[in-house]
Amino acid sequence: MGNTLGLAPMGTLPRRSPRREEPLPNPGSFDELHRLCKGWDEGLKWSRNALFSTESSFPQVAHTIHMSALGLPGYHLHAAYAGDWQLSPTEVFPTVVGDMDSSGSLNAQVLLLLAERLRAKAVFQTQQAKFLTWQFDGEYRGDDYTATLTLGNPDLIGESVIMVAHFLQSLTHRLVLGGELVYHRRPGEEGAILTLAGKYSAVHWVATLNVGSGGAHASYYHRANEQVQVGVEFEANTRLQDTTFSFGYHLTLPQANMVFRGLVDSNWCVGAVLEKKMPPLPVTLALGAFLNHWRNRFHCGFSITVG
Repeated sequence: MGNTLGLAPMGTLPRRSPRREEPLPNPGSFDELHRLCKGWDEGLKWSRNALFSTESSFPQVAHTIHMSALGLPGYHLHAAYAGDWQLSPTEVFPTVVGDMDSSGSLNAQVLLLLAERLRAKAVFQTQQAKFLTWQFDGEYRGDDYTATLTLGNPDLIGESVIMVAHFLQSLTHRLVLGGELVYHRRPGEEGAILTLAGKYSAVHWVATLNVGSGGAHASYYHRANEQVQVGVEFEANTRLQDTTFSFGYHLTLPQANMVFRGLVDSNWCVGAVLEKKMPPLPVTLALGAFLNHWRNRFHCGFSITVG
């Protein structure tokens, strides 16, 4: 008689599933913090990525002839080998890259993947028969952090060494914080420099800042759309008492197979590079010009890349 109100047991009430949080990404290497604001003046310079393909595991060889009115002509022999272990489009292990000029000077770099998270790099530089630089890096990449230790020009007899330690930690999906500690020692001199770093990545822009006793380095990168990219960079060195500000742009015209890149800095330097692909031929033409108003110097040139 009458309406009866029945209550369901507590155990049968629908429960809201807990929200699954995505794991934090790896922040990458410390040297790549300002990567997006670098390379605005690339185009007429030799690039390993342009000459060598990571899709082939066979040894590759390239030849470069350099001619300039400001100096003697030069010849460079480039050789590279990329292994079969590819972690990303730009990361292949093991990798060996070498560059030797006509005077016998050598620049060589070896990249190894010792374990799934552990990487090693060795860099050697000679001037004819004399060693200038030998450097060894070890990098460990965790789920949300990266730790790197670099040993440069170790000399046990002369008691000199340069050690650099890097650490980056992803606090959120957008914020990365870390630091750098540089320690150098040689007879009669010893010191260390600490630098703090931070990087914030939004959908269309990235802001990065390094601040330490040696100076400051700040950059801002903005991707307006698929065709237009701009970047500004500020560098201050307290030891050299030097400050530099630069602005760069990158304009892509896919329908015309053309790319514009330009750079303007506070040293009164202006530069621009135009790259034009010529399909169906595998040919890329690059035209570049750089003007230094302060030193009254002008450089222009072109390059042709086949392949």
